[in-house]
Amino acid sequence: MAELPALIKDLALILVSAGIVTLIFKRLKQPLVLGYIVAGFLVSPHMPYTASVVDTASIHQWSDIGVMFLLFSLGLDFSFKKILKMGASPIISTITIIFCMSMLGVLAGHMFGWSRMDCIFLGGMLAMSSTTIIYKAFDDLGLRQQQFAGLVMSVLILEDILAIVMMVMLSAIASGNNPDGSQMLESIVKIGFFLVLWLVVGIFAVPEFLRKVRKLINGEVLLVVSLGLCCAMAVFSTKVGFSSAFGAFIMGSILAETVEAERIEKLVEPVKNLFGAIFFVSVGMLVDPAILVSYAIPIIALVLTILLGQSILGTVSFMLGGESLRSAMRCGFSMAQIGEFSFIIASLGLSLGVISDFLYPVVVAVSVITTFLTPYMIRLATPAYGVLEKHLPSRLIQMMNQLSTSRADSNDRSLWKRLLIQMTVNTVVYSILASAVTALMLTFFHPFVTKVLDFHFYVFGIHFSVPDIVTGVVAVLFVAPFLRAMVMKKNRSEEWKALWAESNRNRLPLLFTILVRAIIALNFIFYICSYLGHLNHAILITLAVIVLVLIILSRAVKNHSIRMERLFINNLRSRDIEAQIHGKKRPLYEGRLLDRDIHIADFDVPMNSMWMGSTLKQLNLGRKYGVHISSIMRANNRLNIPDGDYIIFPGDKLQVIGSDEQLSNFGTALKSELLGEDTEMEQREMKLRQLIIGSESPFIGKTLMESGIRHLYSCMVVGLEEGEENLSPVSPNRKFQEGDIIWVVGEEEALYALLNDK
Repeated sequence: MAELPALIKDLALILVSAGIVTLIFKRLKQPLVLGYIVAGFLVSPHMPYTASVVDTASIHQWSDIGVMFLLFSLGLDFSFKKILKMGASPIISTITIIFCMSMLGVLAGHMFGWSRMDCIFLGGMLAMSSTTIIYKAFDDLGLRQQQFAGLVMSVLILEDILAIVMMVMLSAIASGNNPDGSQMLESIVKIGFFLVLWLVVGIFAVPEFLRKVRKLINGEVLLVVSLGLCCAMAVFSTKVGFSSAFGAFIMGSILAETVEAERIEKLVEPVKNLFGAIFFVSVGMLVDPAILVSYAIPIIALVLTILLGQSILGTVSFMLGGESLRSAMRCGFSMAQIGEFSFIIASLGLSLGVISDFLYPVVVAVSVITTFLTPYMIRLATPAYGVLEKHLPSRLIQMMNQLSTSRADSNDRSLWKRLLIQMTVNTVVYSILASAVTALMLTFFHPFVTKVLDFHFYVFGIHFSVPDIVTGVVAVLFVAPFLRAMVMKKNRSEEWKALWAESNRNRLPLLFTILVRAIIALNFIFYICSYLGHLNHAILITLAVIVLVLIILSRAVKNHSIRMERLFINNLRSRDIEAQIHGKKRPLYEGRLLDRDIHIADFDVPMNSMWMGSTLKQLNLGRKYGVHISSIMRANNRLNIPDGDYIIFPGDKLQVIGSDEQLSNFGTALKSELLGEDTEMEQREMKLRQLIIGSESPFIGKTLMESGIRHLYSCMVVGLEEGEENLSPVSPNRKFQEGDIIWVVGEEEALYALLNDK
């Protein structure tokens, strides 16, 4: 019999251990991530009393796949449109928190005399709060529907995005012996270039591909296609110098904008859970008890750094974002822990060989301790605010609590500012697309044409190459739609028209914006021509101007540019359109409510709710809880502004408007007012009995409705026996006669009462 590979034995040990430990942690109502880490510690070589993993190298390879799929799933749950709609508040808070906590981490590392790279990576680890742990804590404490929890989750999403960027930056720092400011700037530009390129091309191509093959795709095929796209982008990401995790996240973000996003997310979840479990188990395998004992003081110091840093600096960061003191404290205290991204950053440092071996188990220990303390820190926020309220001057408290109402509306930006931002974004995006097309043409297409059409000729003594001419013409044709859009787009926008009509002084600057964009477009054409030709600069510039004018005047290029842009926008909005059709899109007025304490939350009606079958008028939710039902989502339909006659059904999703307290009371009542278990289930069995109408039966001369068999005895007549085999339905107008034989269905007690009264 063949020997079983060590990897299979190790996987069996890992999964069995993880299953047992996570069941215990589930029973103790602790995060499963901690269970995986503990399971990893139990099967690690550092634990002599239990069986240990043998092939650790293969396990770490599997854990790398786990990181990739974790970030792919994170991308599926992420939308760049959500970030754009968040406004400046979460962005300001996130950047401030990451900067402050990173500096604290670097400072703490220097205090213990650790190396430069250890300090830099430690700063990155301490800056990342755990999305998984905080979400679980909010859910366990019943706070997920409250307004501050939504703000915390927005900041966590932004942190996860910046963590991806931070990983790329840390890789760039680790690759150089002494990276300077220019190298850092080059890395940032490179990240931005490929991020925009992949997102634009991906959103243009991937949804269109899925739309074309939608009729051919079932669950199995969609899973394979999705994971294939994820791995392909991960490979491509590593080819251009980024991590595989970065590429996986980008592909997840692209697929998040498709109609199939939710379906893909459900299909990928088991795969993510499997490989994610292996990753977190591998994290626990690196925990060395000897190192934890040796570094007990740094561990305690880092725990205090996180608790105090997030509580104080996190609160200040949320206040800078425009939150009141009370809301900011609840947000800041909630983020006082580190989690999965800290492990990923630590894994990156180990794989690059730039951090010390002790740092990983130290960070894991800090994460475990702060995770256990997370629920207590969330609860501590309100009492801490009460203490501050008593000791700080009331005027200062009132001023800080009113910061949120004094924020300026972003819609008050000037016409010039809006127009210039739109033009800048368009110019950057189309420049990146034109650069990518030009690079592909010169790198791949030109060598191919050279092999196929290697012809040369002379005109007036000037050397011309057929491959150069063909490549130049094709490259210009491909970049033409982008260059035209760069120059002409926004020249007829509402802002442009308003500024043009407002004052003659605006017209020269407006024309200057066209000139600047035209010069940028000319540079692309000039570069293509100069790269492929041997003409002097004057001729090249003239040729570039002529080509650009022809591009602008070409109706075919214009139509092609418009079609491409409309297709892109349609792909970008496809998930929103699908959500609107199926009644899942939240109303636009959310976030515009005048009272800052009022917001919208979703609640699912349990299948065993005591409210089902009752109308809104009967439930009287407004008087009981002070809330308003704005919409009811039922199956694929949305019922907006339901009146008092609407009936609640199990499985309905209710959109409710109210304050935090009102929504909390409403949610508690919805979850608690449930139908209990049927203790007499055995007596609910339905039976079929024969009933013969006797001479003294009270049913003689009565119709089926008049007999009261249904509403008095809770039984149902299924038919009238005619002959030995025939059973015919009973007409509602037929009167029972002596000798009639009817068949009745009902519970045993009801049938017993009916038969006794026959």
